[in-house]
Amino acid sequence: MAMQPVPAAMSAIGIDAPGGPEVLQLQTIPVPAPMAGQVLVRVAFAGVNRPDVIQRLGFYPPPPGASPIPGLEVSGQIVATGAGVTGLVKGQMVCALVNGGGYAEYCLAEAGHCLPVPAGYAMDEAAALPETLFTVWHNVFERGWACEGETILVHGGTSGIGTMAILLGKLFGLNVIVTCGGSEKCAAAMTIGADHAIDYKASDFVEEVARITHGAGVNLVLDMVAGAYVARNLKCLADDGRHVTIAVQGGVRAEINMAEIMRRRLTMTGSTLRPRPNDFKEMLADEIHQNVWPLVTERKLRPVMDQAFPLAQAAAAHSRMEAGTHIGKIVLAVGR
Repeated sequence: MAMQPVPAAMSAIGIDAPGGPEVLQLQTIPVPAPMAGQVLVRVAFAGVNRPDVIQRLGFYPPPPGASPIPGLEVSGQIVATGAGVTGLVKGQMVCALVNGGGYAEYCLAEAGHCLPVPAGYAMDEAAALPETLFTVWHNVFERGWACEGETILVHGGTSGIGTMAILLGKLFGLNVIVTCGGSEKCAAAMTIGADHAIDYKASDFVEEVARITHGAGVNLVLDMVAGAYVARNLKCLADDGRHVTIAVQGGVRAEINMAEIMRRRLTMTGSTLRPRPNDFKEMLADEIHQNVWPLVTERKLRPVMDQAFPLAQAAAAHSRMEAGTHIGKIVLAVGR
């Protein structure tokens, strides 16, 4: 991107009222100014994620102080810096995890939540990294204590999170079993790198995990479903296994046998990323920069990409995500 003057106004996708994809409408709003510790990014691409859909439906409001514009990750060029920002300069290409505001021509990001885009790395791929990478790294390797040689079960194997879990899992020596809806998605997951893919529409994943592991079970479950899946997930775990919930697409309530938790020494945990304090996200970004970013720089980690939509077609991007036919990441092309 060549440096251009920052305009007073920009195009962004607003949500006038909760509802279907059609409520995503292009608006003209003022360009924000970076506060202390922030940078202003001229957005090249913005990632589309399930939390954006939930926000649009009215069930996931932005945290206090965050932009009401959807969008949790961007790639682009720094065009302005706030007071106290060090290590980042105007003109630098970055990708960033943001609390909101990504569906816009310009977006504010905390300087500590930015990662440098390596020279020649595709900007659409860079925009597809932060949300899934931060989520998977924290929940699989920090909260889930995944270790080389262990086996993980990942639901939603061809989603953005699922594909990142496959890629990171294999790069760090895990055996990866995924569930997918349909034989075509299972084949795609295997191509991406999964060791086993279970079609949950055609077979019982609990029985399949037992067969694949010869009755030993898995060490870790990364769960995006919750609800009735939780009790079934626990049946898949080996003794001393860990269960990490990161979404509740199947419902917020689950009934489990606590005596079984005690007898088999199982650990249950979970997290959400967006409401966490900025300091936590900065520490997480630092750890990712140290442990994962060399793999990005060497092109050993590249996200699985599905489709790019122009910013004005954000509604179509949400429709594709809700249809469940995508494989990998959906992004919005905002500028070049």
